[in-house]
Amino acid sequence: MNVANPPYFIGCPSWSENAWRQSLYPPDARAPEFLELYAQVFNAVEGNTTFYARPTVATVQRWAQVLPEHFRFTAKFPGDISHAGDLREHLAAAEDFLKLLAPLGARVQPLWLQLPASFTPNRLGELAAFIAALEGRALAVEVRNMAFFNKGEHERTLNRLLLDRGVERICLDSRPLFSCISSDPAVLHAQSKKPKIPPRPAALTQFPQVRFIGHPELEANDSFLDQWAQKVAGWIEEGRTPCVFLHTPDNIQAPELARRFHQRLMALLPGLPGLPELDRGPQVEQLGLL
Repeated sequence: MNVANPPYFIGCPSWSENAWRQSLYPPDARAPEFLELYAQVFNAVEGNTTFYARPTVATVQRWAQVLPEHFRFTAKFPGDISHAGDLREHLAAAEDFLKLLAPLGARVQPLWLQLPASFTPNRLGELAAFIAALEGRALAVEVRNMAFFNKGEHERTLNRLLLDRGVERICLDSRPLFSCISSDPAVLHAQSKKPKIPPRPAALTQFPQVRFIGHPELEANDSFLDQWAQKVAGWIEEGRTPCVFLHTPDNIQAPELARRFHQRLMALLPGLPGLPELDRGPQVEQLGLL
């Protein structure tokens, strides 16, 4: 096993946190260098940025120049495609988005379609048409309407639709986040934005997708991480290539949480190497007064 031929993909929701100069990046790293540095440690990233705004052509070209070929950028369709009414009315915009990302080539896979809670079972026809129009593209779908989490007819229909078309169902595990009782603004904001839904580790394709929304205290995630390490190790042993993305409420500790998960997976998969460490330069030792 090696970084260039990974048994799975692991990453964070973004790469652009200035606070990571304290833990991941060299202290003197400049913001334009962050993505290249990030890709030296992790081999995937959630494309959260594309949900909120389309990148410029020049930005995509720069990403293509710095990202290694084995890297995975799970770009989200912009919110004005996924969250603005009938999906079929946005197919032209979806095609334009794919053309914009074309310089990244195979690094953009799967594309993520994150659907809002207002996307109900009676709209599955829209989803089927959207998937059919993008045939040949690796896709993954995240649903948030509770009707898709009741283990009943609606959930079975969704899963069958995705399975038949080779589309993955993204599993979001927000249990650690909602197990936290806190007055911290970052935690409260995350709890207001993330859905409180049961995890569904579907593995409908060769590329299961997991989003883990962590507790702000790293140690409090351990029992959940242990569960996911077992699941991901099992998928890898089945010949699948999972993608696992780890969040914390403000994402400042996301790299540490990702390392924490990877260490658990190393214990289950002998021969899996550790994540690389960046050279952060000489560290100044803080000397106390005697």
